[in-house]
Amino acid sequence: MSKPADAQSLTLTTADGYPIAALRYPAAGPTRGHLVVAGATGVPQGFYRRFAQYASSCGYNVMTLDYRGIGLSKPATLKGFRMDYLDWGRQDLAAAVDTMSEPGLPLYMVGHSYGGHAFGLLPNHDKVDGLYTFATGAGWHGWMPPMERLRVLLMWRVLGPLIVRVKGYLAWNWMGMGEDLPVDVYRQWKRWCTFPRYFFQDPDMKHIAESYESVRSPIMACNALDDLWARPPSRNAFMSAYRNAGWQATDIDPRQAGLGPIGHMGYFKAHCKPLWEGALGWLEQHGRIRPASPSR
Repeated sequence: MSKPADAQSLTLTTADGYPIAALRYPAAGPTRGHLVVAGATGVPQGFYRRFAQYASSCGYNVMTLDYRGIGLSKPATLKGFRMDYLDWGRQDLAAAVDTMSEPGLPLYMVGHSYGGHAFGLLPNHDKVDGLYTFATGAGWHGWMPPMERLRVLLMWRVLGPLIVRVKGYLAWNWMGMGEDLPVDVYRQWKRWCTFPRYFFQDPDMKHIAESYESVRSPIMACNALDDLWARPPSRNAFMSAYRNAGWQATDIDPRQAGLGPIGHMGYFKAHCKPLWEGALGWLEQHGRIRPASPSR
């Protein structure tokens, strides 16, 4: 394993013209492939720095990004900012995939929560040779244990509406839960979390299943048993939409694995490095193999 190089800042331009702030971590030593990190809702790209550095030290060119309205990709004010939650996948991640795709080298994606949702939204998912996603679930409160269920319902039904009325967006920072969210992300997310299978059961979203059914890339979905937001039944409820991808699942018992608490956010913290090793190993073993570039 080589020492990772410093990250390089760049701006991606999406198909609809939105500028996306990204960081590229160059591979240390011979390049084994490319990797895009698809982050969770309301989580800035800096959160994934340690994982990106680790993957780059293993020979991967790694890209992280801030979705529109988040981190370095947000406007001066979120009040009045309008967007579609699905654009994080259809536009922002799609631009990262196009940028990182290179003939003759594999391109993988590692997702976190929303990152597992976003893969089926990509118009260019065929360019990705494998997805390993952590903490992806359907978001429905009914999949959560009783006390967490009450806490989430309080957020959706009481605190969230009050904050949005005052601020014009979901000031998640006020609740210590992450980056502030654009109002459209809040409204769409809230609606879809009322369904056990997320937006697949939304009568207005019947068309979306086709995009997920078209995915053929290998997928592994990893969930920790102490992750209250994305327990295995919640994961299975969402991931079943990738029915033609032959997706697999693995459950992590943090105590048995000797990792300490993981929850919904711990997968990318330093103590979970064994999970990173497992993810890269799985992708190398199960990802699709691309033919080498023709010689010139």
